[in-house]
Amino acid sequence: MSDHAAPLDDVDLDSVRTALVEWYEADHRDFPWRRTTDPYAILVSEVMSQQTQLGRVVEAWEDFLDEWPTVGDLAAADRADVVRFWSDHSLGYNNRAKYLHEAAQQVTTEFDGSFPDSPGELEELMGVGPYTANAVASFAFNTGNPVVDTNVKRVLHRAFDVPDDDSAFEAAARKLMPPGESRVWNNAVMELGGVACGKTPRCDEAGCPWRTRCHAYETGDFTAPDVPTQPSFEGSRRQFRGRVVRVLGEYDELALDELGPRVRVDYGPNSREWLRGLVDDLAADGLVEVVEGADDDHDSDGADDDGSRIRARLRT
Repeated sequence: MSDHAAPLDDVDLDSVRTALVEWYEADHRDFPWRRTTDPYAILVSEVMSQQTQLGRVVEAWEDFLDEWPTVGDLAAADRADVVRFWSDHSLGYNNRAKYLHEAAQQVTTEFDGSFPDSPGELEELMGVGPYTANAVASFAFNTGNPVVDTNVKRVLHRAFDVPDDDSAFEAAARKLMPPGESRVWNNAVMELGGVACGKTPRCDEAGCPWRTRCHAYETGDFTAPDVPTQPSFEGSRRQFRGRVVRVLGEYDELALDELGPRVRVDYGPNSREWLRGLVDDLAADGLVEVVEGADDDHDSDGADDDGSRIRARLRT
């Protein structure tokens, strides 16, 4: 991004939004709290998920709601029982159990048993900070603001080259989120950060919907605010060399123009010379064999116009 451009100035927002939401709705992790809009159940899941692996939270969340199905049930419970449950399920930081119990009592006494539906009002509840308040507003009432946590910052930094600056991240997140769609959007962008764009990225394996427009995918630089060094490679050339070897390991032999789209999503005729150089480097290192056809269509250096006669395969 240039020094003078605001975050996402050159991004087709409609296309980006559609791609992410369709990716999320087609397939995402099926956590049970994603199937409800009950603010009480969502608040419990958010408090439990703080610094706890989500896989461990599922059973504890279900057990908690079996024990105290409604906010009124929790408010009426003995606080010692709530803390004991928290400790028995190894959820850590027992103060969170105390705060959750007190928040339930606030809902019943100060809000007549109905959860407030805005992030600002939700922050009035004991132990509910800006992030949790926004999550409950988003997932229960669809009235939240864009989530900007560590995972989202990583996604924005990598995908759109947003500077490592809180105000820049906030501005980019606000611009990206479709108005009035905080529920699906925040779920989707957090899913992207958790499944495809973790500290070690899984762009291809997870089918990241932003690969064709991702700055990190294009350059091979996957550093981020929470990833200060390259996780598994140095620079884009080494990254793409690894992709070539991985792809050729799945096929006996591929023409350049068959190999290219499997290596980078924006491959086209203008990329052929770049790919040939990459393959030649691997051949020089003894990793790949280049097999060239011989017919009248070839130009003077042995390559034809469409690349179909230049084939590559792993050296065995």
